[in-house]
Amino acid sequence: MLNRWPAGGVKEIWRAAGGVGMSGLAISRDGLVTLVQKDGKQWLIALDAKSGKSRWETPLSAEYKNQQGNGPRATPTITGDRVAAFTADGTLAVAGLSDGKIAWTRSVVNELRGKVADYGMASSPLVVGDLVIVTAGAPQACVAAYRLKSGELEWKVGDDPPGYSSPVLLEVGGRREIVVFTGGSALGLIPESGAVLWRYPYETDYDCNIATPIAIDGNVFVSSGENHGSVLLKLKPSGDKFDLDEVWKSQGPQSVLRCEWQTPILLDGKLFGLDNIGSAGPVTHLTCIEAATGKRLWQQPRFGKSNAIAADGKLFFSTMTGELVVVRASPTSYEEIGRQQVLGPTRQAASLSGGLLYLRDEKEIVCLDVRQ
Repeated sequence: MLNRWPAGGVKEIWRAAGGVGMSGLAISRDGLVTLVQKDGKQWLIALDAKSGKSRWETPLSAEYKNQQGNGPRATPTITGDRVAAFTADGTLAVAGLSDGKIAWTRSVVNELRGKVADYGMASSPLVVGDLVIVTAGAPQACVAAYRLKSGELEWKVGDDPPGYSSPVLLEVGGRREIVVFTGGSALGLIPESGAVLWRYPYETDYDCNIATPIAIDGNVFVSSGENHGSVLLKLKPSGDKFDLDEVWKSQGPQSVLRCEWQTPILLDGKLFGLDNIGSAGPVTHLTCIEAATGKRLWQQPRFGKSNAIAADGKLFFSTMTGELVVVRASPTSYEEIGRQQVLGPTRQAASLSGGLLYLRDEKEIVCLDVRQ
């Protein structure tokens, strides 16, 4: 897959109208779904992934405006023949994947007596069995789980602010856990009940914990941007809960990695991440570290704010300026394969399916052929 940059650039397959927002692109069964804002509303929309033609559009809630960007933030989650979506104002909805017909909606933040996060609700729904889990940031309900089929509230837990990270299901500490990076801590939860297995306080300015936690050899890695840093946590069983040890910790101005809104990528024991330094501009360096120790292996200075996915030993970056940049996932040095201006300003990571790469900005969705 794309071992050399094509002479005429990467081929565009199609380009379609989208809408305002920061939601990513979810792809299944030749269908692409995302959230956009237009015509005074936040919409869940579906396109044909091969042609870009519209399949359906379903309004979910009123438009959302914010100084850090308008529109929805969270990426929809496809599970079987359903899709779960969470709007910027905290509406959780489940719809049919084939037709967009709404099965149920819940005004999560309002019903749990919380308030919308300062920069909008950004939790992409996590589906575990028959549960849909999101962060709500309400009293005794920082994290909430709803029944996938009925929308009934199953459990709620925690008092932290919501933050902007998404819950994730990880195999850590010898068991399957939901790990949530809230606005004030990292939490390990039992999926079925929401019972708290462990809590690691991690407070940041404006509750801006955004990157998703990662499992590394059964341990939990969390990172936050600007003047914060990273920590790798080891979970030690203690009765029916866990005690925590810090395998390594790197915080403050000299930290090896401060991930702002980009989740780092773990490949062959190496973490490839974007180190955001708030006190120096800000600037963002592309950095490779040894995951088990936190040792920095190399850094590409001032790479720029970006988001990334990995495939076939390569990293596919979508930069904040709308470029596609492809880099070899090398543990020894920065090796760029090529770059191309594709869109306008964007914060979303690309999506990849069947050798086709999908990107979006505030106006359009684009499909590119990245097969060699």
